[in-house]
Amino acid sequence: MLDIEFFNSDKQPMCRVEVADTFLLWLARTDFARIGEETATDLLINGESCTLLLVPLAPLTRKTFIEFFTESVVIHTKQILLQLEQDQPQAELVYRLKKLIELLDCFKNEDYLYLQRV
Repeated sequence: MLDIEFFNSDKQPMCRVEVADTFLLWLARTDFARIGEETATDLLINGESCTLLLVPLAPLTRKTFIEFFTESVVIHTKQILLQLEQDQPQAELVYRLKKLIELLDCFKNEDYLYLQRV
């Protein structure tokens, strides 16, 4: 399992979405990897200073992520519905849909100002 993490304005971790390796590999091959620009950001986590590559969630970047995840949810929902009609839902598609919705909810939360992609 790997994490996609969201940070607040104080650069403190606020939300961690655990994802399977296969999901992250799939996500890396999509537009997700090209949205926003990672910048080295100094943080203080648990009293320790560190520098992480974070994507600032400026309004346009946030909007682009929300559009990407909304479209992905719709596409995966259609695929799952087609499989349900054939009585053969695939566990991987169901898992992807759940994680896409979880990540979409995080991007909609304006308290989260930074994203760390693993």
